[in-house]
Amino acid sequence: MIVREQTLTTATLENIRLQLPFPMLGLDVDNDSAFINETVLNYCQTHNFELTRSRAYKKNDQAWIEQKNGAVVRKLVGYGRLEGAAATAALAELHEVARLYVNFFQPSFKLKSKTLEGARVVKKYYVPATPYERLLSDDRVTDECKMELRQTFSALDLVQLLSGIREAQRNLSQKEVGGGGEVAVESNRDLNQFVKSMSTAWKGGEVRATHRKPMNGPRPWRTRADPFKSVWPLVQRWLDEEPDINAKSLFQRLQELLPEPFKLGQLRTLQRRIKQWRTEIARQLVIGCNASLQKTTSQEKEEITL
Repeated sequence: MIVREQTLTTATLENIRLQLPFPMLGLDVDNDSAFINETVLNYCQTHNFELTRSRAYKKNDQAWIEQKNGAVVRKLVGYGRLEGAAATAALAELHEVARLYVNFFQPSFKLKSKTLEGARVVKKYYVPATPYERLLSDDRVTDECKMELRQTFSALDLVQLLSGIREAQRNLSQKEVGGGGEVAVESNRDLNQFVKSMSTAWKGGEVRATHRKPMNGPRPWRTRADPFKSVWPLVQRWLDEEPDINAKSLFQRLQELLPEPFKLGQLRTLQRRIKQWRTEIARQLVIGCNASLQKTTSQEKEEITL
């Protein structure tokens, strides 16, 4: 979803419900306000869904909701920051291919029992199976649903799915904020060429275009709104008049001048902004001095040559 909004959440849930090959019986969510609200609650009551959430003061409940983030989402989507409608469309394209690959071809363990023997915890697991295989072996799933799943599975091509995932990851990596348009994998829509490249892809390193990249320099976005954006021209004028004044004195002036004073904890934010301003002024002075010095040196060399 491009934004977290109540009505959009219910519309997305309805879209998921219509695409599932079996009836949706419940919804397990975390304590996000996008899910815990009257709109979603009324939607679940209308369709007779059971709505559960993480229990208060039970932090281990969250792990059950987020358990596929590392195993599926981060490995496919990566850690890049995504913003805007274009990134949302690219992410939806990746999920459309990845859901078939994960549900039909990726087996996983499921806990069968957990017993305590002395100080040791003994865990037993079911035989690893894909979600598709678990649905076929479940007696609660109808024959019509199983037939639909078999038809979907018979029409899938694993190599074509992998090629589609790589292409979707390449498109998504170009939408990352601050990524600089870096592409880790070249576009390869030819299926035969993709199959040939699989035997040597490991030589070039990470094949996923969305793999985690090292952060270069400061982040290009703000996590919070700048509280001094509207008054910064005034602060800059004070700094031009009194370059040696400290940030605390300027903060006290703003407190006396404005009808709604800033919070005391925002003093550190102003100190950082003033430090950046002084660093930029010093850099301009140094660059200006060096430029004039280089010009003088070049003129002296010309005179000596003549």
